[in-house]
Amino acid sequence: MNLREVLRAHRLLAVVRADDPDAALDSVLVLAEAGITLIEVSLTSKDAIGVLVRARAALGPEVPLGAGTVLTEADVVQAEQAGAAFVVMPGLAPALAESVRLGLPALVGALTPTEVISASVAGASAVKLFPAAPGGVDYLRTLREPFPDVPFVPFGGVDVESARAYLAAGAVAVGVGSALLGDATRGGDLTHLRERATAFHTALM
Repeated sequence: MNLREVLRAHRLLAVVRADDPDAALDSVLVLAEAGITLIEVSLTSKDAIGVLVRARAALGPEVPLGAGTVLTEADVVQAEQAGAAFVVMPGLAPALAESVRLGLPALVGALTPTEVISASVAGASAVKLFPAAPGGVDYLRTLREPFPDVPFVPFGGVDVESARAYLAAGAVAVGVGSALLGDATRGGDLTHLRERATAFHTALM
């Protein structure tokens, strides 16, 4: 999978993080039904690997489903075996070398210019600008000046309004968690999740 092109096409990466595996799976399926099919299931979730396996079985092989908060080589292996099409790391981690070895695309967290260089040289397919909120859109614009060809994906505090601004400033996509998922991953109202997902999808596509 060409992760850069997938990010550019979808523009929104939904981040699912939950203590309830069933709520996590329900959230993934509702997002997909609403048109948001680029989804990351964080390994900090309870039984995240099980959620990935069930989500992959339900959604089929073509949906770009990924594993997030991937840190170790073992995390990468488990994620791939569970059906993840890509992995996401909060920073440059030992997992990156293993993902490169396996040919599994990686979205790697970075904030400073040095971290962007390190992640890119080590084989990151795209750079997760994290945490994006403190510097905001202006920081993304500044960072893109020396790195115009790096595909940046801002994460952290992104809502509909800031998502539009980040994309206008040159981000290939944005990562969105709580602003999109709300309380759905805690067993909340899935109807409201569907409404938020539809609003995000309409605003960004």
